[in-house]
Parts: sequence; C-alpha cells; structure tokens
Amino acid sequence: MARTLLTFSALLALLLAVYYQVSLKAILSANGMWRVVEPLGNTNCKKVETLQACEKIVLHPPSGFLYLACSTPVSRQHWLPAFCVFEEDQVAFDDYIATYDPATGAVTRLAFEGFPTLQGYSSHGMDVVPSTSNPTELYVYAINHRRPVQGSGKKVGANSVVEIFKTTVGGNILTHLKTVEDPVIDTPNDLVGSSDGKSFYFTNDHGVKIGVSRLFEFLGFSKTSVGYCHIDDGCKISIDGLHGSNGIARAHNGTVYVGNSKFGEIRVLEEQSDHSLVLTDVIALDRLVDNLSIDENSALWAAGVPSALRFLSAYHDLEKVAPSSAFRITKNVVFEDDGLQASAITSVAHDAKRKILFLSGVFSSHLTVCKAP
Repeated sequence: MARTLLTFSALLALLLAVYYQVSLKAILSANGMWRVVEPLGNTNCKKVETLQACEKIVLHPPSGFLYLACSTPVSRQHWLPAFCVFEEDQVAFDDYIATYDPATGAVTRLAFEGFPTLQGYSSHGMDVVPSTSNPTELYVYAINHRRPVQGSGKKVGANSVVEIFKTTVGGNILTHLKTVEDPVIDTPNDLVGSSDGKSFYFTNDHGVKIGVSRLFEFLGFSKTSVGYCHIDDGCKISIDGLHGSNGIARAHNGTVYVGNSKFGEIRVLEEQSDHSLVLTDVIALDRLVDNLSIDENSALWAAGVPSALRFLSAYHDLEKVAPSSAFRITKNVVFEDDGLQASAITSVAHDAKRKILFLSGVFSSHLTVCKAP
C-alpha cells in the first residue's frame, strides 16, 4: 500500500511538473507574474477626468474626434458580465456614449433619440463607422448588457444585445435604428460594424453566460467564438473553439484580428464569402491583450495588461492603480506605465495624423491622452 501511494504521488508530481512547464508557466508569464513594469512613452500625457470607465474608445480620423463608451467605476464593480459580476439592483443602467475633441478639450455626452430605455444601457464594446453614402454620417454599433427580463443576473446572466445608432460628425444626438437580439449574441464583448449600418462581427468572450465552467477557460479551455449578424438575414457563428476572445478589429483589406485576453495572443482571421472566418495565423505576445484598433497607417494596436493580478486588485479597490501598456504590433511596446498616468486600460486608439495616443479602461478614473512617438 505504501509503495502504491508513493508511486501515485511520484506520478502526480511528474504530471504537475509537466503541466507547469508546458502550460501553467506560460499562463502565469502572460498574466505578468514575474513582470517588472518599465515606464515608456508616459511623460507627455494628460488626464481627462470627466471621462470615466470608458471600456472602448474609437477614433474618427478625419475629424480627430474620439468616441467613448463610458460608465462609472462604481457601476462596473456591480455589473460587469465579462467578470461574471451581476448585481443589477445596484446599477442604474444609465451608461452613455461621449465624444472628446483633443483640439479644444471639449467633452460631449451624446443624447439618445428614439432609444427604448426600459432596460437601459450598460456599455461595453463599440464601433463607429462612416457611412459609404455620406461620410459625415456615422453608424455607431454598441454592445448593451441589459438587465435580465426574468430572473436575476446571478442566475441567468445579462440580456445582452447590440444597439445600432446613427449620428453625424460633431453631432450630439444618437438616433436609435435597431436593437439586434439573437441567441448567438450570448456573451458579447466587442464588435466591428459595416458602413451601411446593417451588419457586424462580434466576439463572445465566454462559452456560457454564467456557471463554474467559465473558470476552466482560464486553464486553456477554448469555448469562445466570433459571430456575424445582418439585420435582414439574422446571426450565425463565424468561428468557434477559440480561447479568450475579446477585442476585435478589421483591417482595410478585410483581415479580422481577435485578441486573446487570457493567454496573450492575437488571432489573424480571413473572411469568407459566407461570412465565416478562417484562422490563418497567430501573433504571440508576452502579455494579455484587450481591445484592438487599426490606425490610418494600417498599424494594429492593442491595449495590454502587464499584470492581471494588479488589474483585478484595482477593480475591487478603486483606490489602487494597475499598470497599463499599449502595443503597436509591428514595433512592440510604445507605452507602458505603472498606473499613475493610465490605470488598467482596456482600449487604445492612435491618431497617426496628429500623433496622439488615447488610452482608457473599463473601470479607469479618467481618459489618458499622450503625445505619440
């Protein structure tokens, strides 16, 4: 019996050692377990403290306006489906979309028009796309994590949908066009929209809305997906069996990029004629990434998370800060900060023409605006 127990213990130790070398070590490294933050590109920055908890920021290059999907840090602590936090009785569901003009410093909170307010608006991913027929008109696609119609959030999760709005460059009205609701839109995180206001790709950041199985995804279980919706034809899964799908961006040539927020990599996908997506490449990174964006020079940018532990700590204690980083994929890290200038960012946008870098986070206390190299 003793020999059997000894043999079993030795085998278990061997298996754990192999798992550590093959998987766990890489997971811990990507999560920043041993990383030392080295400040870079953070000396010429300012804070816009009126813009808080803006999970996604999108630049409109011709005007230089920044569009932001915002909330409050305290609201994020009570309702954040991506973190499996569902306390709908503590949240007003009155998030908003704003613009920021870096030339004047003006912040404008856009007013909803024709938008049903019964279930409110809880912001997350967003895209802003100029119309092909009139470049001064913009289509705004926004993830909305509504409160559940029946049952509690802890039992059924969020009633998530995609809202489609129309606005004008520099305008202060968001005219509601359509709410897209479909079972395929299960745990949406981010999206990229079309220039006709009718279709979009989106990421599901978990395999299920709630449940213990979500925890296994941190160990490598690939349960997330990318979906496609057209308002006339419905929704479908474009590719599944992905791991940690989060931010999404689409290049001018149609290539789709999806960030992995749990292992630190970006998947390169090619769009097919039926709107399915095929994996063609994987860009390996040394840290977790959240939202992605593409600038006017076709450079791919990513919001990086240098330390997942400090990120979560700052989420639970808003007096704390968490380090942040911004990647230009072709040139590695161009911004890194210990959290004093930019804390726990989840989104980055680069104005290549005006050489400005914008950084914001899902529960951050401000927008950070830096002079870009």
